[in-house]
Amino acid sequence: MTMQSHLLRRLALLAAGFTACAPGLVHAQYVSYGDMGGGAGMDGATASGDSESDASDEGGLDAVPLAKHGGRVKITPYIEASQVMLAELSPGNEVLTYTSIAAGADVAVDGRNTQGALSLRYERRFGWGKDTSDSDTMSGIARVSTAIVPRTLTIEAGALASRMSVENNGATVSGLEFGDSVTQIYSIYAGPSLRTRAGDVDVSAQYRIGYNRVESPNSLSIAPGQPLVDVFDDSVVHNAQVHAGTRAGELLPVGIGVGAGWNREDVSNLDQRVDDKHLRADITIPVGNDLALVGGVGWENVKISSRDAVRDPVTGLALIGSDGRYVTDRSAPRVLAYDAEGLIWDAGVIWKPSRRTALEAHVGKRYGSTSYYGSFAYAPSPRTSVNVSVYDNVSGFGGMLNQSLAALPTQFEAVRNPLNGDLGGCVAATGTVSAGQSNCFGGALGSVRSSVFRARGVMASVGVSGNRLQYGVGAGYDRRKFLAAPGTVLAVANGVVDENVWVAGYLNGRIDRDSSFGTNVWANWYQSGDALTGDSNSIGATAAYYRSITSHLTATAAVGVDGVSRDLVDDVWSAQALVGVRYSF
Repeated sequence: MTMQSHLLRRLALLAAGFTACAPGLVHAQYVSYGDMGGGAGMDGATASGDSESDASDEGGLDAVPLAKHGGRVKITPYIEASQVMLAELSPGNEVLTYTSIAAGADVAVDGRNTQGALSLRYERRFGWGKDTSDSDTMSGIARVSTAIVPRTLTIEAGALASRMSVENNGATVSGLEFGDSVTQIYSIYAGPSLRTRAGDVDVSAQYRIGYNRVESPNSLSIAPGQPLVDVFDDSVVHNAQVHAGTRAGELLPVGIGVGAGWNREDVSNLDQRVDDKHLRADITIPVGNDLALVGGVGWENVKISSRDAVRDPVTGLALIGSDGRYVTDRSAPRVLAYDAEGLIWDAGVIWKPSRRTALEAHVGKRYGSTSYYGSFAYAPSPRTSVNVSVYDNVSGFGGMLNQSLAALPTQFEAVRNPLNGDLGGCVAATGTVSAGQSNCFGGALGSVRSSVFRARGVMASVGVSGNRLQYGVGAGYDRRKFLAAPGTVLAVANGVVDENVWVAGYLNGRIDRDSSFGTNVWANWYQSGDALTGDSNSIGATAAYYRSITSHLTATAAVGVDGVSRDLVDDVWSAQALVGVRYSF
C-alpha cells in the first residue's frame, strides 16, 4: 500500500467514525471559510448569540434542522488549490515552490441528543524542481457526544491528526517545513458515560479507551557517543470512573459519596505500563447558596513499570531494531520505575454564584506528595468567556493527549494555519465551555519522549466574539518529570524535568460583505532538564486575506513566518507566501 493510499484510508476511517456516531446527519451543507459570517471566538458563544445565525451571509446553503428537535447540522465539504513559495531564511537561503491540492470538510452538529464538531483535511503537495519532493499531509480534529438514552447514557468520542516537527530534545514545533523530523501524530478515544438515580442516590460511571501514535522519527541523536532519546511510538489507554452519592439537604444536611477509578496506559516502547487504581469517600458541606466545602479521603495504588531492551552480549549496548527503536526484551521481568500505595486525601471549595461563573479548587496529597487541581469558568456575556484549569496526573504522552481531547467542548471551529492547513494549539469554541473543559490541546503536544511522566500545569484561555471581530488567546505551563526504571535503557530519563510555556492567539474579522481577514500567532519556550539536549524556543505568525468570488468560490492570499532557536544546533527560520482558491460545495 502506498503512503498516499494509506493516508487516504485513514482519512476515510476518521470521517466514517464521526458519521457513525451521528447517523443520518451528513446531508446539509454550510460554508464557513474565512470567518466572513461572524464566527465565534475562543471559548465564546455564537457571535450572534442565536443558534439560528444566518448561513446565507456565506453564500452557502441554509443549515438543515436536525430531525424534529430544532437542532442544526452544518457540513462544508471543499476542495482547494494553492501555489506556495517557501523561503529558508536560516541557516540557508533555499527557496522552494510547490502546488497544493487539498480536500476536506468542516462539520458542526447541534441537536438535542447529539452535539459535535469535525474539521478534516487531506493535502497533496507537488514540488517544483528536483530539490522539492512531493508529500502528503493529513490533519483533523473531532469531538462528538451522542445521547443513546437522553440524560442517562451518552457515547463520547474524539480524534486528532496533527502534523508536527520534532526537535532533538524531544520538543515538538508547529509550522516548520524544513528537515527530516516532520511527523504525523494521531489520537483517538471513545466510550460511554452514565448518569442516573437509584432512589435518593446519584450514580455516575464513565469508561474511555484510546489509541495514540507518533509515526516518526523513531529516536533522536543528541550527540555522538551519547544515548539516543527514544521517541514515543504508540499506546493504548483505558480510563474508568464510577461514583455514587447523595445530594446535600436530601437524606442528610451534607452530601456524601463513594467512588473508584482506574487508569492504565500500555506504551509500546519497552513495554512501559502505567497502572493507577484508587478508592475514595467524599463529603460536600454547603456553607451558602452558592458556596460549598468539599473533601475526600481514600486509598491509591500507582505502579509504573517497563522492560529493558535486548542487550548485545559482547558490548552490553541496547540493540536497535529495523524500525529505529529499541528492541524490547520480552523475556526480561518487569522492573518498577514508580510504586506508590497508601492514603490519599484532598480538600477544597466549590463556588457557583451564577450560571455564568463556576470555580472549583482542591489541594491534597496524591502520588506521594502535595497535589493541586481545579478549574474556573467565567462568561460575563454570551460573547465573552474565560476558562482556567490546573492539573496533576501521571501518564504517558498518549494518555495526556487523550485527556486533552476529552476536555475539549463539542461545539467549536478549528483554528488552522492558512499556509499549510496545520492545526493550531486551540480551537475556537462556538458554544458554552463548561468548568473543567478547555479549548486548548497544545500543551499535550509539548514533547514526544517515550518515557511516562508526572505532569503538572495550568492552562488558561480568553475569547471574545463580536459582530465584526473575533479574537482569543490561550496560554499554559506544563511541567513533566519523567519516571523510568533503573537499570534499563530509559534510566537516563528518570528524574529529568522538562518545562514548556506556550501561547497561541488569533484575530479574525470581517472587512465587508465579501471579504475578511485572519491572523494567528504562536510561541513555545521549551526547557529541557537534560543538559545534553539543550533548550529550544519556537515562534510563528500568519496573516490571510479572503475574498468571495462567487457564492461557492473564495480566493485567499496569505503570508507567514516561523522558526525555532536552539542552544546546541543551528536556528531555523522560514517565510512563506500563498495564493489559492477554495470551492465549497
